[in-house]
Amino acid sequence: MNTYNAEVHLQKVLDSLKGFDEIVVCDMESTDSTAAIAADNGCRVVTFPKGNHNICEPARDFAIHSAKYDWVFVVDADEIVPKALKDYLYSRINEPGFNSALAVARQNMFLGRPATASPDYQLRFFLKNKTTWPATIHSRPKVECKVENIPANRKDLYMIHLDDLSIKSRIDKMNVYSDYEVVKRSHKKYGTVKMLVRPWWFFIRSFILGKGITDGKRGLVRAYMASLYQIIYLSKLYENSVKDKR
Repeated sequence: MNTYNAEVHLQKVLDSLKGFDEIVVCDMESTDSTAAIAADNGCRVVTFPKGNHNICEPARDFAIHSAKYDWVFVVDADEIVPKALKDYLYSRINEPGFNSALAVARQNMFLGRPATASPDYQLRFFLKNKTTWPATIHSRPKVECKVENIPANRKDLYMIHLDDLSIKSRIDKMNVYSDYEVVKRSHKKYGTVKMLVRPWWFFIRSFILGKGITDGKRGLVRAYMASLYQIIYLSKLYENSVKDKR
């Protein structure tokens, strides 16, 4: 688990992790009680210097390879792990010849209630010696093995994402994340048509394909947010391309 000033949900998360062989908390020099809470719960706390990082990905690889055991399950400090999921992971690694990485379904919250939209899959369970995690925003771990999705119909195996930011906080986060996204994708070139279509596609993917429409206005606002992030990112990317030509 990577943390930075994560005290809000940390105790609930750690309570849900009881029974795992080891809990490693990789803290990025928190200024709140995060490290103390982790230590009080018997976690092994390691430190990754925060520096100018505003995202956790630069510390991911360090955290993974700080674990003592071969199999690693990456959990964020705002994700609840149901006991059924823990039992499922242990049952899989006890299968003869099992060496796949597992993508775990995650149920998200939006405006106070679970979002009906299809759960997002997070690649979080793998062998550490077959895995590296790129230090770029929204990156997925690179694994040297087959990847399996935990069945979507097993809702008892969903991680619960407690993060439920206000609209203002979501927009603030978009502004920070999109800066990193522009750096990560600076080589990307989008023509006028793609710039026009991409935000609409993300809206449709959230509201129609992701069944956000079943959430009524909440689903509509969530789709707005998905589209808005693309608008912000594309606008900043275009701005940079204009600056480069000056």
